Amino acid sequence: MAAQTEPGKTPLYYVPAQSVWPIYTAIALLIIAIGGANFIQQSTDKVANEGTLGGATFAVGLFALLVCMWGWFRETVVESLGGKNSTQLSISYRMGMGWFIFSEVMFFAAFFGALFYTRLLTIPWLGGAGNNAMTHELLWPQFQAFWPLTLTPDGRTFEVMSPWGLPAINTLLLVTSGVFLTIAHHAIKVGDNAKVLKNLAIAIILGFIFMGVQAYEYHHAYVEMGLTLNSGIYGSLFFLLTGFHGLHVTIGAIMLTVMWVRTAKGHFTPENHFAFEAAAWYWHFVDVVWIFLFFVVYWL
Repeated sequence: MAAQTEPGKTPLYYVPAQSVWPIYTAIALLIIAIGGANFIQQSTDKVANEGTLGGATFAVGLFALLVCMWGWFRETVVESLGGKNSTQLSISYRMGMGWFIFSEVMFFAAFFGALFYTRLLTIPWLGGAGNNAMTHELLWPQFQAFWPLTLTPDGRTFEVMSPWGLPAINTLLLVTSGVFLTIAHHAIKVGDNAKVLKNLAIAIILGFIFMGVQAYEYHHAYVEMGLTLNSGIYGSLFFLLTGFHGLHVTIGAIMLTVMWVRTAKGHFTPENHFAFEAAAWYWHFVDVVWIFLFFVVYWL
């Protein structure tokens, strides 16, 4: 349905028909959450969770989410190509994407907050700083207040990931990818689709290489460094922050791949390409988070 307008003109604000995709997406996200929680619990306590299907449940939820994304985004693309988007609706899209990225900022702010709380408050408190000497003696007399904590409560030790190896390579990859994406963005504004496709392809390839390097980094951490999810608060925060960022890189790379296909099909014009802009905003957000993460998690 649409608002009342003259025949042949785009309405001031297009109202799409009812859709099943929001409820299906919510169900898929619930399955992902249940599967992911069970998988993490199973990996940290294999005896208590033997026989659970956390990984399989997570995979099913992820597949369902991809199907929902395909169907929902397809409907939106059809509406855009059908000329149903108006100026007012374009403003709403921009506001919606802006608020979405803001919610992602708050998402990562919570995890960075946990890291800063641990380093600046919890560790000094357990170490007996200030008036907490008695607390130190009662709770953990052997505790030494330093960061990173490479000694777990059960006496195991592990190595800390150096910033000047794989993390530095990934920083270069992601920042370079953002540069090529910016070049592609400027090219689409002047209608140079050949330049868009070339530079966007490089940005996508660099993004997928980033994910491959991070996967190798995780393997190296688990197999050779003893750095796992069970490696105390440092291990938990390390994999929490880098893991969720890797998930966002994966989502962003998929978004950019879709934008490459749509560009190749001629869906965008210099005047109408907000989907491309939205994906670019998201990718630059991922870049900024990684730079902050590199300094705070790996370097400091």
